[in-house]
Amino acid sequence: MREVGAFEAKNTLGALLDAVARGEEITITRRGKPVARLVPPGASFDRKAAKAAAERIRRRRKGVTLGDLSIKELIEQGRRL
Repeated sequence: MREVGAFEAKNTLGALLDAVARGEEITITRRGKPVARLVPPGASFDRKAAKAAAERIRRRRKGVTLGDLSIKELIEQGRRL
């Protein structure tokens, strides 16, 4: 993945879009910190796959308990550590 500064991205947007069209991912930075990513359209978030994964997680958790512990007790224990 290539990184370019915001100023360079502004001045070379056409070339960056050509690179993204070829499948490259580009991170745009401001003062060295990432602020945006240019990615090909096929690399976007797949909402259908995410929903399917969430449903699989819900099915797997059925019947799973914490035994004698409550969520509140676990949170308090974590805070003490």
